[in-house]
Amino acid sequence: MSDGAKETRTEAARAEPPWLRPLSDYGPIAVFFIAYVLSDLLWATGALMAATAVALGLSLAIARRVPLMPLITAGVVAVFGGLTLALQDETFIKMKPTIVQVLFAAILLGGLAFGRPLLKPLMGTAWAMDDRGWHKLTFRFGLFFLAMAGLNEAVWRTQSTDVWVSFKVFGILGLTLVFALAQTPLMRRHHLASEETAGED
Repeated sequence: MSDGAKETRTEAARAEPPWLRPLSDYGPIAVFFIAYVLSDLLWATGALMAATAVALGLSLAIARRVPLMPLITAGVVAVFGGLTLALQDETFIKMKPTIVQVLFAAILLGGLAFGRPLLKPLMGTAWAMDDRGWHKLTFRFGLFFLAMAGLNEAVWRTQSTDVWVSFKVFGILGLTLVFALAQTPLMRRHHLASEETAGED
């Protein structure tokens, strides 16, 4: 690895402390769940919008950047949360996960249509794979996001609000973690040794 690349990673690590990403990713959903338990879905929607704005502000203030995926999520939260509160209609916030998952799928699968596995720039610094591996992983995640969008539609249209909130807070996260872990064999098959390891062989 070149000295310039090492310096870039070191600067990024200084700019983004390890607690920032988990707080930004899971803080708003935790606030949403707590507000729902204490009040109702409309109050929880307002709390989610506020917590999402705070999370984006922290990322911008501390890391001097806002990752693409959280930015997309925040935009959808603002639009659908705003509609929920303005119209006093819970339908819009229940549709929000569907829209987010469809957008993620469209970005990933659309990138593949142009020969660009977009998971590579997002995850490439953490795990080195060959291009075929990145294409396969991106395609699988694209299909997974489409499946999750369909599942969210099925849950909110057929189940109670309590069931949907539990699915949103725990089900989506749990299924995503299980799916990600299931991709470990693929990632290992296409793993590339680092330059340091290759130099030692």
